[in-house]
Amino acid sequence: MILFPEFHDRYGPWAVVAGASEGIGQAYTHILAERGINVVTLARRIEPLEKDAELIRRRHRVEVKPVSMDLAAPDLAEQFSAAIDGLDVGLCIYNACYSAIGEFKDTALDQYQKTLDVNCRGPVTLANVMTPRLVERGKGGLIIMSSMAGFQGSAMVGVYAATKAFDTILAESLWAELQPLGIDVLGCIAGATETPDFLRKTPADKKDKAFPMRPEAVAREGIEHLGKGPLHICGRMNRSVNAVTRIMSHKQRTKFFSGATRDIYESATEA
Repeated sequence: MILFPEFHDRYGPWAVVAGASEGIGQAYTHILAERGINVVTLARRIEPLEKDAELIRRRHRVEVKPVSMDLAAPDLAEQFSAAIDGLDVGLCIYNACYSAIGEFKDTALDQYQKTLDVNCRGPVTLANVMTPRLVERGKGGLIIMSSMAGFQGSAMVGVYAATKAFDTILAESLWAELQPLGIDVLGCIAGATETPDFLRKTPADKKDKAFPMRPEAVAREGIEHLGKGPLHICGRMNRSVNAVTRIMSHKQRTKFFSGATRDIYESATEA
């Protein structure tokens, strides 16, 4: 018995989650499985994908296809097409993300090139492969994870913030094009989230200053708001911060968020 028949009919029987090995992507995978959707999970590391797949199969009785894939690879389109060949995929969630934290002058160019590949070229590539399939189906969806960082510039995460601005505008634009064709697109805007990557990079004594959400809460809001508009900011606190800072000038916003980022991460990058 399918517990969410309307969701399954619109976005099933298969979904793809890119960046599924941990954090928000892993949470998305479990939520989709709860709803009876079979899932293709993509990430560079295959071991956590396979371990999670075994758990999901036992718990939810759905199919899971873990695929090792470098989302910065030059032949990403070919790899992705092969991974979903023969599957009726109705939903693609691009959660994969890379971020180098530090002063621009001190960060190697290859770190920024990887940020651009994973955060910008990756979602464009997967969306470009998926869109003709979804249009042919006449239904389905795309979720592109973005960030509050994309609403303004910020010291120490400038390239990351710029890629998230790209993702937000991409999602809005695809929504405008595809919504009339029956395809739901959502730019899901997260703030700080208690993912393993966040915990690795953020000093323990500064973690609470970022007011991180749980990954499961972010993913559930993404699923719940798919089909309701082009953008959704996850978390009441994040929505409040966005509303308050919107009254600032762009210069004030950039200084405000730059100061907050330095306060949390400057000592960590100097260590």
